[in-house]
Amino acid sequence: MNQKLVSILSAAAFVWLDFGGAAALADGPEEAARGLLRRVLPAHDGDFVFETIAADGGSDVFEVESVHGKIVLRGNNGVAMASGLNWYLKHRCHCHLSFRGDQLALPDPLPAVERKVRRASPHRYRYFFNYCAFSYTMAWWDWARWERMIDWMALHGVNMPLAVTGQEAVWRNVCRRFGLSDEQIQEFFVGPAYLPFGWMGCIDGWCGPLPDGWINAHVDLEKKIVARERELGMTPVLQGFTGHVPAGFKEKFPGAKFGQLAGWSGFRPGTHFVEPMDPLFAEVGKAFVEEQTRLFGTDHLYAADTFIEMRPPSDDPAFLASLGKAIHGAMQAADPEAIWVMQGWIFLSEKDFWKPPQAKALFGAVPDDRMILLDLYCEANPVWQRTEAFHGKPWIWCVLHNFGGKVGLYGGTDRIAKNLDEAMTSPSRGKLSGIGMTMEGFGYNPVVYDLVTDMTWRGRVPALDGWFRDFVHRRYGRENERALQAWRLLEETVYRQTSYTGTSICGRPGLPVNRTWVNRPARFDRGKLLYAWSLLLDCRDELGGLDTYRYDVVHLGRENMAVLADDLAADMMAAFEAKDREAFAANSREYIELIRDVDELLATRPEFLLGAWLADARRWGATDADRRHCEHNARRLITLWGPADSGLHEYAHRQWAGLVRGFYLRRWEQFIERLDQSLAKNEPLDAKQFDADIRAWEERWVHENESYPATPQGDPVEVSLQMWEKYGARAANPPAPPPAPGGGG
Repeated sequence: MNQKLVSILSAAAFVWLDFGGAAALADGPEEAARGLLRRVLPAHDGDFVFETIAADGGSDVFEVESVHGKIVLRGNNGVAMASGLNWYLKHRCHCHLSFRGDQLALPDPLPAVERKVRRASPHRYRYFFNYCAFSYTMAWWDWARWERMIDWMALHGVNMPLAVTGQEAVWRNVCRRFGLSDEQIQEFFVGPAYLPFGWMGCIDGWCGPLPDGWINAHVDLEKKIVARERELGMTPVLQGFTGHVPAGFKEKFPGAKFGQLAGWSGFRPGTHFVEPMDPLFAEVGKAFVEEQTRLFGTDHLYAADTFIEMRPPSDDPAFLASLGKAIHGAMQAADPEAIWVMQGWIFLSEKDFWKPPQAKALFGAVPDDRMILLDLYCEANPVWQRTEAFHGKPWIWCVLHNFGGKVGLYGGTDRIAKNLDEAMTSPSRGKLSGIGMTMEGFGYNPVVYDLVTDMTWRGRVPALDGWFRDFVHRRYGRENERALQAWRLLEETVYRQTSYTGTSICGRPGLPVNRTWVNRPARFDRGKLLYAWSLLLDCRDELGGLDTYRYDVVHLGRENMAVLADDLAADMMAAFEAKDREAFAANSREYIELIRDVDELLATRPEFLLGAWLADARRWGATDADRRHCEHNARRLITLWGPADSGLHEYAHRQWAGLVRGFYLRRWEQFIERLDQSLAKNEPLDAKQFDADIRAWEERWVHENESYPATPQGDPVEVSLQMWEKYGARAANPPAPPPAPGGGG
């Protein structure tokens, strides 16, 4: 980390803006770390001592030691101290903090650390967040959720989080400065669930307008976010200007040169941008950074991703060099210390365009010490090996893991370990400078986040066999061989997959069967997955009271039932093709019953509730109209996404209670009824008419406002056992013999 920046940001005298009610910076890193301790472990405030030490040759460092009956945590900043705390909790107390369940049963008395532990991070930067996560996961987060998130990041060593909440206010103020009307500004803003796609220049206006109350409240929220991140020693990455502007700029500045992109993912027309050579580009970019700094301060790191998932209008290296120079120049005009942080996704999504001459032209326009690249998808498709390690620029090795916030068991842990080790040891790694996570949505697979963030303080990647044993121990706070065996099977099956498998349940019914975003065939031994469910249920007497266990057993049961659903759907469709109406009726009843049971299982956990997502959205509305608008955004994002014919339909689908019963089930019931009518009349299904009808029904659903439970219903372990007894022996390729769960541990 840049220690000069850290020391400046940690100083008590550092005052750069009026927080408007947000918490002031802590007096120093010790007090910041203690504040985190009080939030996470309030009963143990007196058991820990925090002390500041110097960085280790420029690297962040922590120490853990027992002194006079206290656990002393030392670090060169708040993140390092918090990481030392987490190391102690994981490796001495066998505890686990995660997005999905905490296990914080600390031993009494606390275990001593006999020999001082010292860890220096080999990674200067530890990055976190994808733009899309501000939509798919965090669209409706309030300060309480953000406070928990920032604490989690500090505990796991993150020091470079993307912090782009509240950008709407920056744009509103800049547009007004340049003379745009409020109407022109509102035509530019997308709706509250889609903001990242506006920030990245993909779309304008979709699902807007954006209420002023939303804009003002998120200014206050962002001030709290960056204040807390800075007091812990993080350097937030704020937004940079890419050239994307409202269409109203063309009317206001008819003499300037503008371009318009062809469009993103079927959205037409495309967004407008100021040509990088036009003086207006630098003028607007400078004003943007100045206004953002006035509102939120700066740490000199600016994210800018022009033409994300879109092709630039020209592949002329001279044009691309001017583009790179203009983007960084606009930042630098307002902040001479500006560093451009860029996602390397364009070199994967548009790899046919970004050949070496084009990439070198873009990179060559910016000094090496003024640009950082994020290699987003290193567990599956690393770019650094195809770009000569980004042609000499500092870069960060990242795991993408999740697309769209989908619910599933997957992660590619073997590829994560192998590819990270290869990058860290390769003589061709160039200026590899960090590690990060850039998931579009997150939370459903704690093991993946634990594995990646555990590398923050390791110089080498550990063997997964021992790592998984330690993970299971802290996940449940004790050693349990059946639980470990279950996780070994998960590691051999779903956690060898880098991508989501899915289920037919969430697919739009129709002919031919939809197998796009929602349903890709499983590529693992499904009998092993079923056996893992049985083994985990076998631990219920010993582990059944643990929140981590209760989440895991539901999630694993859901995965098995989702896989079984594909077999039942295939049987149903085979009976229809055979024109066997009796078999079709029996198969369809079985399929519909399974969908209802999946909903019942999901309803037992707060992480899987549509009602909670919708309630969070409605809370951001100040009026009834605003609340309905936010709910419409929330419903559309996870179903249609865009217009009725959008190619992104179901991209962000969720296996959530309420959504399964209230949306997916109702679609399948309509489809089954139409198929049955076809069999009864001995006539082919009018597939085009059904598709039109179901699209119209979906459009009506996203505008409805029926309520769904926002709190869990039923006991997770009891319902999981009921589902095992009903479906365990019926799954395809069961283990031989399929053991019924016992009551042991």
